[in-house]
Amino acid sequence: MKKYDLVICGGGTAGVAAGYISAKLGLKTLIIEKNIHLGGTITSALVMPAMKSNTKNINCDFLNDFVAELKKLGGQIEYGDGNIGWFNPELSKIALDNMLERVNCDVLYNTEIVNAVSEKNHVKSVCVSSKILSLYIDSLYFVDTTGDGNFSAILKNKILEDFSQRQPMTMRFHVSGVDLKKFSDWLLEFDKDRNVSTSFVIDGDIHLSTACTWDTDRNWALWPIFKQGIEDGIITETDASYFQLFTIPGMPGTVSMNCPRILLDKDIDPLDPLQVSKAISYSRKQIFRLYSFMRKYFPGFENSFISNIADMLGVRESRRICGKRIYTKDDILSGETYGNPVLHSDYPIDIHSYKKDSSTLEKASVEYELPIECLISSDFDNLFMAGRNISADFSAQAALRVQTSCFSMGEAVAKHIASILIKN
Repeated sequence: MKKYDLVICGGGTAGVAAGYISAKLGLKTLIIEKNIHLGGTITSALVMPAMKSNTKNINCDFLNDFVAELKKLGGQIEYGDGNIGWFNPELSKIALDNMLERVNCDVLYNTEIVNAVSEKNHVKSVCVSSKILSLYIDSLYFVDTTGDGNFSAILKNKILEDFSQRQPMTMRFHVSGVDLKKFSDWLLEFDKDRNVSTSFVIDGDIHLSTACTWDTDRNWALWPIFKQGIEDGIITETDASYFQLFTIPGMPGTVSMNCPRILLDKDIDPLDPLQVSKAISYSRKQIFRLYSFMRKYFPGFENSFISNIADMLGVRESRRICGKRIYTKDDILSGETYGNPVLHSDYPIDIHSYKKDSSTLEKASVEYELPIECLISSDFDNLFMAGRNISADFSAQAALRVQTSCFSMGEAVAKHIASILIKN
């Protein structure tokens, strides 16, 4: 096995951006991915669209190239509010393969990180396992983009252990065979709030979005229908706690469901395999209830069917790794700027809650940036992190965990490491 300049542990949104940019800059780069495709939340968890944020095009080379590649494959649109992040999850797998092949980035699929070798505050190699094969891989630098901070936990890097708050997880799914013309006509007539329900014809196809929650912060037009479904015993009240629906580029007649929100009798620890397994099984029952509800109450869903259930839970937060600096809610609200920021964003502090009327969507009065010190390990001089496991408090992480910010984090780490190697 050749020695690498950079080994990236996890090929999700932050990891694939780091790998692509690193290899494009000429570094010998390897991505280690436990699944059989890259993309993480986009491809495995079916999370689309990427939430819109004002990036000011800071560390957006990967995002721009990804959008261009997906566009060529017919798997990307720009929605009515100017959001370019409407991605086709299946075509994203192909687009990412194409991009990494062009820049000669190595990828190990179906491979888990099981151990590491370190000396004092320096990581020397990572041990990976794929079925019956185990091997050690040497590298000058490492990036933890595992989401759950698994690599950092193996290394015993300090973890920010504030688990007093939790955000519920989501299991997303697709429904196909929908008569979108019929549903769109009904939806726009039924819900006049264009901040909630919208529909456009883009490249000859109908694309739409709608939502409803059990929170009473606004007059959700769809709530009386959900209430009827609860009274009829089709769905439960917790099934209706959060509902969001989007169409998918390149999949006519298919909608992506940003639900169900998984609410059990207690907060679920995303790092506890027993609790997570129970949540997965329960969520699939929720999915069937929600699908049955839509077939009964939504015009256009009469001949629909469940076509895909995510093979990964949508986890909003778990481990956060301690870095050289811990980014806080106060940092977001202050709008402090930096000479060479990792990212620029106006995405709000978005905290989902297990309880009704307890979710938070707090928009800062000014836009904010992130310094590179939040992506550098506190304990190892050649370990970085990017994605939702970054060094941030609970509230700040809730603003930074979205896909566009994760792309920029991965890209910024790659550029930072490349600049160190060039200087040396």
